[in-house]
Amino acid sequence: MTIAPPTDRTVEHLDRGPLTREEMAATIARDIPDGSYVNLGIGQPTTVADHLRPGSGIVLHTENGMLGMGPAATGDDIDPDLMNAGKIPVTELPGASYFHHADSFAMMRGGHLDVCVLGAFQVSEHGDLANWHTGAPDAIPAVGGAMDLAIGAKDVFVMMTLFAKDGTPKLVPRCTYPLTGLACVSRVYTEHATFLVGPHGTTVVETFGTGVDDLAGRLDVPLTRIGAS
Repeated sequence: MTIAPPTDRTVEHLDRGPLTREEMAATIARDIPDGSYVNLGIGQPTTVADHLRPGSGIVLHTENGMLGMGPAATGDDIDPDLMNAGKIPVTELPGASYFHHADSFAMMRGGHLDVCVLGAFQVSEHGDLANWHTGAPDAIPAVGGAMDLAIGAKDVFVMMTLFAKDGTPKLVPRCTYPLTGLACVSRVYTEHATFLVGPHGTTVVETFGTGVDDLAGRLDVPLTRIGAS
């Protein structure tokens, strides 16, 4: 499934931004097509579940064996036996089903997911993904099912901050951290902008609180605009 950009030209929202994590999650939820089967990775991506449109027909899959997951559970809705892969209490929607871990991975590896949303340490301009290890000697590797999702899902969205804590870009010409998958990411959602990445490089879909020219001065990858001739 090829998902078209939400606009026919790059939009610069100079009057608002950077986005909060919840606003980033809402932006991603907006762009997931109705009726999609979707996996939300551990961490920030799980918040997308709270912003999906009622009646959209979007079905959430978790790698620990659930199809039909609802938003995060709170208060009396918390069931200690009902968790997502990140050990966050969740709700179930009507028609939800449960299955073995191996069956869940068969769904991931078999190309049955339309979209997955993952976090990342780095994404290259051509869609390479590094999200399981920084390479630091004291870092704890955490690849989980990310390799299976990155290759098995038809579209891979990344939700991340655009810059690391030291100010270095996380959208890079070439990943320097250990790779999760090659040429697998199609979109990158950050607090400053949304990007399309792939074989033709990096295209800016929309910006938040900044402009394309300003971003071009802070990143080491060439940026193009949608609709640019």
